Amino acid sequence: MTPIQNDTLAPILEGKNVVAQAATGSGKTLAFSLGVLERIDPKRFEVQSLLLCPTRELAEQVAKVIRSLASEIGNVKVLTLCGGVPMKGQIHSLKHGAHIIVGTPGRVLKLLQIEALELKDARSVILDEADHMIDMGFIEDITAILGFAPADTQYLLFSATYPEAILSLVSSLMENPVLIRSQATSDKPLIDEIAYQCDDKLFAIPHLLAHHAISNAMIFCNTKIETDKVCTALNALGVHALALHGDMEQFDRNETMIQFRNGSVSVLVATDVAGRGIDVDGLDAIINYDVPTQKERYLHRIGRTGRAGKNGLAITLLEGDNLLAQIDISVSPRALPPFSDAPLSITPMQTLSIDAGRKEKLRPGDIVGALIHECGLTKEQIGKIDQLDHLSYLAVPRLLAKPIYQNLKNRPIKGRNFRLWLLD
Repeated sequence: MTPIQNDTLAPILEGKNVVAQAATGSGKTLAFSLGVLERIDPKRFEVQSLLLCPTRELAEQVAKVIRSLASEIGNVKVLTLCGGVPMKGQIHSLKHGAHIIVGTPGRVLKLLQIEALELKDARSVILDEADHMIDMGFIEDITAILGFAPADTQYLLFSATYPEAILSLVSSLMENPVLIRSQATSDKPLIDEIAYQCDDKLFAIPHLLAHHAISNAMIFCNTKIETDKVCTALNALGVHALALHGDMEQFDRNETMIQFRNGSVSVLVATDVAGRGIDVDGLDAIINYDVPTQKERYLHRIGRTGRAGKNGLAITLLEGDNLLAQIDISVSPRALPPFSDAPLSITPMQTLSIDAGRKEKLRPGDIVGALIHECGLTKEQIGKIDQLDHLSYLAVPRLLAKPIYQNLKNRPIKGRNFRLWLLD
């Protein structure tokens, strides 16, 4: 177990209120997920646990972890309730019952207010990344939501920092909470922090990706407009990039994250809000295109890499003054390394989308079988498969993607013909 899991799991299982300081990547999701599932009664189709997260991406990520763990129990329904999608479908799902709700404060509160969601049987309420939810202005929504929970509900609060609003919330809400500050929060992560002084930040990025042999990276900008601008410019320079920010539709955000996680896109350009809580296995580096305005945001950004004991790289680009010093980050700027003319490596995978998902009973095994028997692929060549209710996404070798598409587009999968298209 990681330190935060070792410190929190016992009091969580004992039903105590817990306030824990936990850095990103410390393993806290597994700790509270195990605690939640231990207290779920699958035979009772009432909402027995509520988890609040600051962003849709983090909520989906947490729900995925819980579903994976719950597969060993069976018959545990986990439902995500986030903004960006119509409430009608969520209301319909709630009528069929759910054991665990994972959602964002705004949407959860709306559903409580119209009585589509009830918390009268909730045994636990978890606030994940509570400091960021408060930064985003959710404190009033959170306070209102907690008013719908029973008086004897167990509260679990995980936060990287303790702003005054959290201390006030804890004192008014929790009786005798167990306060835990994991040893891991004071340990320096395995991240090499570099600041480069440069005249043209955009031009420097492709060369730095090649110089440091970076195959995938997140680039952070301070505004949505800058995010789109940088993404467009990088694609013109030959870097395969996609943008992620709050103005995008949820469908587009989902597809972006699927392509980034399965190796079809090498660079994700994101704002702080969209990038918060995103966990990508083996992320080589993060790049601060814009220096964040707060030290906490800098720490959260670099926490995307160097996770689970692996080394990471955090690069900050500076034009002019050393803005890192203004947020109390002591990384001395250095000159850019000499650039070579080596070509950028292409992303190894490309995503093929199928117009059918879980609701159509299309299983990952059916897709794998079609790729092997119809396209001659080996299991090792097939990348990650992601499934939504009515869509499936599969990562295939980029150099073989078009022949695979041509082979499959008029061939049945599981005895049925589905519409297919390539994402790029």
